[in-house]
Amino acid sequence: MKTTLTLICFLFMSSLSFSQIYEIGGFVGGSNFIGDVGSTQFVNPNKLAFGGLFKWNRSPRHSLRASLTYSTLSANDALSSDPRRKLRAYNFNADILEASVGIEFNFLDFDLHAATPMSTPYIYTGISMANHPNFYFTNVDLVSEKTRSNAYGIPITLGFKTTLTRHIILALEVGARYTFSDELDGSEPDTEELKKIVRFGNFNNNDWYVFSGFTLTYTFGRKPCYCYF
Repeated sequence: MKTTLTLICFLFMSSLSFSQIYEIGGFVGGSNFIGDVGSTQFVNPNKLAFGGLFKWNRSPRHSLRASLTYSTLSANDALSSDPRRKLRAYNFNADILEASVGIEFNFLDFDLHAATPMSTPYIYTGISMANHPNFYFTNVDLVSEKTRSNAYGIPITLGFKTTLTRHIILALEVGARYTFSDELDGSEPDTEELKKIVRFGNFNNNDWYVFSGFTLTYTFGRKPCYCYF
């Protein structure tokens, strides 16, 4: 009996030591594009962006995070401060679906079981993949290639979050995505034959896009015994 009771207690404590605090919620805000078409302002949301996210809080200082975000990237040369772009008069709207995974680091301890309200700035980075349509320009006309591609990138997000209640967290964040692609704005067609004919812009710079907005998450799970790695 004593051995059985000891084993039960051991299994119970093991379960507690591996239990964690999770967050699930949504993001809503805006997006803007930075590339060879349109304005070059860094934070200039002009289209709605929304999605969902999930966090696994591994310690008061860091979390593993995954998100799925939908938006339309929109750019118009008429809104640029560059007179050459205004004269060229290109514009586009491209829907994207982005998946991102990575790590979120809190600058201050963010203990979700604290009795007092908690707040902290944070930074998030990892890897992102944005599915987007392929197209190119002929004069001022946009021509669809009727295919889609995936643009991989690195998210760099700065934010500030605070607890509204014991289970509700509100955050404001601005996240830039540096992509390893120059195809999001049609300046570099996906088809090799077309690249020689209609490619334009700065061939040495890849595309960026930015999500700016709010997240609201709900926390659940038992108080963890944090494992650092």
